Amino acid sequence: MQSVIDYLKLWQPHPFVNHFTVALILLGIVTDLVGSIFAARLWIRYMALSLMILGAMAAAGSYVTGGWEAGRVWDLVNGPGKTVLERHAWWGNILPWVFAGLALWRLTLQFIGFIAVSRPIYLLAAIIAGALIVYQGHLGATMAYDYGIGTALLAGSQTTISSPVPSPAMPAPEVTNTPSALPSLMTSPEPSITQTATPTPILPPPAPTPSVAPSSFITQPSPTPSVSSALPTLPAPLESPSPAGGEAKNL
Repeated sequence: MQSVIDYLKLWQPHPFVNHFTVALILLGIVTDLVGSIFAARLWIRYMALSLMILGAMAAAGSYVTGGWEAGRVWDLVNGPGKTVLERHAWWGNILPWVFAGLALWRLTLQFIGFIAVSRPIYLLAAIIAGALIVYQGHLGATMAYDYGIGTALLAGSQTTISSPVPSPAMPAPEVTNTPSALPSLMTSPEPSITQTATPTPILPPPAPTPSVAPSSFITQPSPTPSVSSALPTLPAPLESPSPAGGEAKNL
């Protein structure tokens, strides 16, 4: 038997059992109100009785599966989320007995004649119980969507779930309107950064490069006079007459 229970725990049946509980009970109450209007239609009242009995059985299933979930997450939750969990568990312990009593009351109304006079009181009590089951569902939704209780977020992190809003006991820090804090608080778009072009200095025009004159305009230097032409011409040396008929003597 324990192996069957452990197998069912793996499926986490508490959420969809709760949906059957809420749907069957609310539908049973509405059907009973319709049966009060059409008193001659007995099948409507029998349908309301059947729905209320099935709703009470589903509420018992919600009680059992809710105990499984509470044992899994109870020690992991602290803070405001724990308060919601405790309130949900408290109503979860009471409402199954309330619906079991309503189902028994509805059964006696149908088959015991002298109790039928309490039908208006039964309908009023059923409407109040229906409002409580809706409130119980709201608490379950708050735990799941606001605090992550029972979800993979809590099971995977194994951390303390805190409130998404500041606790009433801890006032929110005041924001000082200082120039440094203003950019983080204002939602105006960021100013665009305009790139200023650096002016390029205007350079003076380059000095003209002297061009080489054509070869036709270059004056050719005059040839340098040679030394021989500049020196005066000396007369040739005079030769002494040799004696006639004789050879010149060497001196």
